Amino acid sequence: TLYGAGGPHTAFIRVGKLFEKKSGVPVKVTFGPERKWTEKAQRNADILWGTSEQSMTAFLETYKEFKSKDVEPIYIRRAVIAVQKGNPKHIYRFNDLLKRGMKIVVTEGAGVYNTSGTGVWEDVAGRLGSLNDIKEFRRNIVSFAKGSGAGFRAFKGRKADAWITWIHWPLTHPNDADVVELSKQRVIYRDLSIVTNEKADPATAEFIKFLNGKEAYEIFRSEGWSK
Repeated sequence: TLYGAGGPHTAFIRVGKLFEKKSGVPVKVTFGPERKWTEKAQRNADILWGTSEQSMTAFLETYKEFKSKDVEPIYIRRAVIAVQKGNPKHIYRFNDLLKRGMKIVVTEGAGVYNTSGTGVWEDVAGRLGSLNDIKEFRRNIVSFAKGSGAGFRAFKGRKADAWITWIHWPLTHPNDADVVELSKQRVIYRDLSIVTNEKADPATAEFIKFLNGKEAYEIFRSEGWSK
């Protein structure tokens, strides 16, 4: 049984089904806000996945049977600008988001929510060392969403012009968003890591090996992940 935040879950589910087909061992993937699965995870988690290093570190504070030394980063992905289908506001680069009147959604933990998106907008906006970039970008933020799922809903529900998020969100929701890439000077990356423990199901080691294999990589790569 795997537990973790939404986003990578689509790839984990696909990999889990393929592993089950090949081995006969079922893989259960539980995802979403931590509050929805924390009690079950404390009882029976074989694997936790963290959608960033800071997210995994936060998990280790709660799930004491998992140790930092056992954390294994397996994939990495980039931040992008998600825009509405057809890119009606003609957003082609980060600086377009600094124009007055732009409506931007960002993902933030706000000190109370474990999400890989915490600080991503700030990292991107401040990448060139310009305080003015941060000021102008911040002025256009219409939603500080707690978690990427909430960010996606705000992006759609508020008809925002842009959402700073991870590449896998627009790739797995092609009917809802288009992708605008950040420049090499702006883009940042965060990783996906997994951790298991001594109490895990005996088949866990084989699944982790499969996760690191070529077939799993092709699935993750199709959703924007790389090594």
